[in-house]
Amino acid sequence: MMAQTIALRVAAVTPLSPTLKAFTFVPAAGGLVPPSGPGAHLRLFLRDGAKLHKNAYSLIANPADRSHLSIIVRRVAASKGGSAFLHEQVGEGDVIEAGLPANLFPVTRTARRHLMVSGGIGVTPFLAYIAAFAAEGTPWQLHHFCRPDEREVFAALLAPYAGGSLHIHCDGTLDGLDAALRRQPLGTHLYTCGPESLMGAVLGQAQALGWPKVRLHSESFGGAVAGGEPFIAVLKRSGIEVAVDAETGLLDAIEAAGVEAPCLCRGGACGQCLIEVADGVPEHRDHFLDAEERASNRFIMTCVSRSRTPRLVLDL
Repeated sequence: MMAQTIALRVAAVTPLSPTLKAFTFVPAAGGLVPPSGPGAHLRLFLRDGAKLHKNAYSLIANPADRSHLSIIVRRVAASKGGSAFLHEQVGEGDVIEAGLPANLFPVTRTARRHLMVSGGIGVTPFLAYIAAFAAEGTPWQLHHFCRPDEREVFAALLAPYAGGSLHIHCDGTLDGLDAALRRQPLGTHLYTCGPESLMGAVLGQAQALGWPKVRLHSESFGGAVAGGEPFIAVLKRSGIEVAVDAETGLLDAIEAAGVEAPCLCRGGACGQCLIEVADGVPEHRDHFLDAEERASNRFIMTCVSRSRTPRLVLDL
């Protein structure tokens, strides 16, 4: 039994679209779910035969309601197993092992107003944000960007909070965001979650308009793990050599070799998977290391980063 885990029973599975499903969990032993906060995520341990998928998903329900935990999962075409397993093999009544909720994307409580920008499934942490804001009467505004064919899906998810604070954009541009970034009162904090390209554009636009970095927040869901030249990761402590192909992430390859490695968010944000590099040059793809740490090449975030050299020796 893994430490700090809970057994959750699947109380409901709700198809939202051909690629989106909502899952509701309750404690298998009864009682209340563990406490969480707006922006928290849940890591599921999905046992698929000999494979163990460790996937993290944003919690979408109001954290004040501890009767259940809910997530939305997109079935991605290039699934490494987790989303496909949930969509195809998990049903109501099943019991799943999960870690305790953790929060790497919390709300800034001192903010006077909250401006959120999401893309696609990146809206999920903001569903919990908005539920909390609505309950507390905190001013907020959401700009959500999605494909035209998914507009109705996201409009239905956000319908309980529809009004002047909610804007859904499907024209493929960020043109509707400029005015919102210019009009926010002093003390507003900006949060963004979604594809890397969208988050980079949003943060860049905000900084160009003079938003201070301390009021900018983002959360990645690790879309840049795979894709790159194959390499060999040498685990210094055991001498194990792990082949990492072009379509597999470094952490996934290490776990597939049967080696336990530290991790939490699996999106390059939390720092839990940081490993010292003994030899070789990492290709940094995380959001945790600063410019000086990246330039030193002394550390790597194994969940998203890769190698620029044919061999990378890790202190693991």
